[in-house]
Amino acid sequence: MEKIAFKMKLKPGFKAEYIKRHYFIWPELKAILKKHRVKDYTIFLDEETDTLFAVQLKQGESDSQQIGSEEVVQKWWAYMADIMETNEDNSPISKPLINVFHLD
Repeated sequence: MEKIAFKMKLKPGFKAEYIKRHYFIWPELKAILKKHRVKDYTIFLDEETDTLFAVQLKQGESDSQQIGSEEVVQKWWAYMADIMETNEDNSPISKPLINVFHLD
């Protein structure tokens, strides 16, 4: 298992909407994540900066950052584009974070 972390940016004022949309995450999107061996996926929000901090536990080579060719993922990106900072293809602007400490 490998743990990866990355950050994204929520547009100001959309905390409640972001939480609501993830509460009702599409079952087919969950299935794609599981298919690509994402075993655990947690997102935190820094309310002072609207920065989203995501952590994934995954098996194998793929993760949620590498499944953009999947149709349901592209639809999810388009659905979320109005409340997040995105690239031209609607994918969230995502910055990988390096692991500097882990307490086992």
